[in-house]
Amino acid sequence: MQRQLEGQRLGKYQILNPLGRGGMARVYRAYHAQLDRYVAIKVLRSDLVDEGDFLERFQREARAVAGLRHPNIVQVYDFDVEITGDDALTYMVMELLEGDTLKSRLQAYQARNERMPLEECLRVLLDVLGGLGYAHAEGVIHRDIKPANILLTRRGQAVLGDFGIAQIVGGTRHTAVDALLGTVAYVAPEQALEGRSDPRSDLYSIGVVLYEMLTQHPPFDADTPLAVLLRHVNDPLPLPGDATIPRPLERVLLKTLSKRPEERYQSAAELAEALRHAARELDLALPEQLPPPLTFTTAEAPSEDVVVYSGAARAQVTDTGFADDDTNVTIIPSTALELAQANVLAPRETFGLSVRGKTTYLPVKGETGSIIAASVFAPAWNLLGIMATGITGRPLFIHGWPVELFLAGMILSAIMWVTQSIWLMIPTLLVLGNGVLFSYYTLTENWEQWAFLWPLELFITGGAIGVTFMLVRLRGASRENTGLLGFSLGGLSLAAALVISTAALAKW
Repeated sequence: MQRQLEGQRLGKYQILNPLGRGGMARVYRAYHAQLDRYVAIKVLRSDLVDEGDFLERFQREARAVAGLRHPNIVQVYDFDVEITGDDALTYMVMELLEGDTLKSRLQAYQARNERMPLEECLRVLLDVLGGLGYAHAEGVIHRDIKPANILLTRRGQAVLGDFGIAQIVGGTRHTAVDALLGTVAYVAPEQALEGRSDPRSDLYSIGVVLYEMLTQHPPFDADTPLAVLLRHVNDPLPLPGDATIPRPLERVLLKTLSKRPEERYQSAAELAEALRHAARELDLALPEQLPPPLTFTTAEAPSEDVVVYSGAARAQVTDTGFADDDTNVTIIPSTALELAQANVLAPRETFGLSVRGKTTYLPVKGETGSIIAASVFAPAWNLLGIMATGITGRPLFIHGWPVELFLAGMILSAIMWVTQSIWLMIPTLLVLGNGVLFSYYTLTENWEQWAFLWPLELFITGGAIGVTFMLVRLRGASRENTGLLGFSLGGLSLAAALVISTAALAKW
């Protein structure tokens, strides 16, 4: 059990009072007499220090974090280990900032039955992304971004704190034994279940914070941390039906909170630019500085002003649960994580189609060879057509030339099947739609009907674009569904090529 440190000395620092505690550490307000400076000291839990290479990992990461110099990152001044008898205290000395946290700011707005203004939301995130982008460029991943770790200073800046569990990019993957480093409400799927993280994992957490700022709650909630984790991995992003989230910010959220890292914004700078673009679309004037902390009254205490501070005024906090959350980390047994990994809905490899009690399994993703096969099949079909024309003496290509459009559609479908890109559906439907239209004209020899049927081209074009965007909008364009559509359209293209070729031969 960790001893009480209030009133004692820790190295060069006089411990004054506690500021918070959580899953990894206790945080104290302290004073450095020689420099006449107040600081915050984070003292690691002794049981974590005793586990394996935790101490070595902490020292390695602390050195990297101490090298960060950015106005939107809490400065780390020092770190050390003090040994007294059998007791060893591992601690990190940080800049002490006065103000409140994003979590307390959101609670203040909620107590007033208000939402944080969009201008203020975006100002906070742009400040944080500035510091985060710098840290990523220095090879440091935060891994635990949440409102309680975003400090809103009295200077009007948002500052990102608690890089204490940062992972150093390019080194060995570091994960605590039997622990999930990060808070499950904000953690990226790959970080939670696979123990890997990169800058895009931090951006996912930023997306969760943005969602909470706009809706007053995180996107996924459940009875247990493990259930929340599984919802991050499996469930689509729940979007309110009203205008709570403006459309430009909704687009940003959908990309930021993609399940696959490669589908998210790839850097903090890219996400920051997307937020600035959304602000321009919404005609928002972003403030240079954030407003000071709120004061408010409640029905339970109508005459009492309530302000929540971090830093020097943290001792005034009466909600100790809030203080605990600042450094809290969710602990999940490794056996539970293994069970979760086994039960995650992995991307489907096949789709079961039941007809009269018999199930046929269709592949949802093709191999590169599928594109090659389709590309070889097209000229091979033409060679067969030339041979059939020579054998039968029938002018197959005079009336059967629209088959070329279906063969092109088959190649596009194969590419769509392999890449699982929904946007390839637009050219594929355009080609197939024109194939049907021109097949009608050539087989019936009613080309004069083009004079009044040409508007069908507009319907084909509009339909191809409209259906694709509708699938994207309704979130029915998952990679698995897209692959299945590509496979199905390829089958239709092949069937149409057979039908048109047979009809052209049978006409004479």
